[in-house]
Amino acid sequence: MKKKTNYIGAHVSSSGGLEKAVFRAFQIKATTFSFFTKNQLRWSSSPLQQKNIDNFKKSCVKYNFFPEKILPHSSYLINLGHPDNELLKKSRIAFIDEMTRCNQLGLFFLNFHPGSHLNKISTTFCLSRIAESINIALEKTKNVTAVIENTAGQGTNVGYRFEHLSEIINQVHDKSRIGVCIDTCHLFASGYDLRTKKDYESTFNQFFNIIGLQYLKGFHLNDSKKTLNSRVDRHESLGVGKIGTSIFSYIMKNQDFNNIPMILETVNPKIWEKEISWLRSLNQKSI
Repeated sequence: MKKKTNYIGAHVSSSGGLEKAVFRAFQIKATTFSFFTKNQLRWSSSPLQQKNIDNFKKSCVKYNFFPEKILPHSSYLINLGHPDNELLKKSRIAFIDEMTRCNQLGLFFLNFHPGSHLNKISTTFCLSRIAESINIALEKTKNVTAVIENTAGQGTNVGYRFEHLSEIINQVHDKSRIGVCIDTCHLFASGYDLRTKKDYESTFNQFFNIIGLQYLKGFHLNDSKKTLNSRVDRHESLGVGKIGTSIFSYIMKNQDFNNIPMILETVNPKIWEKEISWLRSLNQKSI
């Protein structure tokens, strides 16, 4: 039987220093983690100092975290499809800065929310702006892959349909540095059913056909407080919300998803270690 390696963790705080995020992930027995490389609610932050970079890298080695399996998250302020040119420029500058920070830290991915049209431009034009933003960022940075997260479709957010993500990818010039992170709560809230074997196999077959497995770079494993197709982004602890547990067993046992970082963003950090242990227990035999 083919050996399965799963990297499971959570989005941990980097308060007090980036190396603290590494230790916090270690404390919950994670093998991957997500974190913000800067204050996610501020447009600009001081550049990383060499000592910050060195401490982070040393902590990753000390606690056995592989840089290619860590999935940092960008600021929520960034809107790469913004209809206003000045605010679009501001978002692009911030995004390039975050891509640069990831490269300085020796990381290979930056997960981000694609953007919103704010009812001022069409969805199609917004998707094109996002792709253009990514192209600009890739030209000005190196090594780091831009990983688009599917959204719940709340408000005027785009990226809640596989077709949206596919259209962005199609317009990105360097296909080797673009990918997708699937958030299960967002997937369910945006209308993709995950509750039964028939449902989630249909959903992932759509993903494979419209986007392609080669672009899948990460998972956010979350249950949903809200119902199917609610278009409301409200995370819940695993097995407590509207999705159930079967989908998580499918993801953990599916060899197509070997080696892909799986990140908890569930609502109770106190049980992250328990949730990680439970996910790991599901991976006992292949499906």
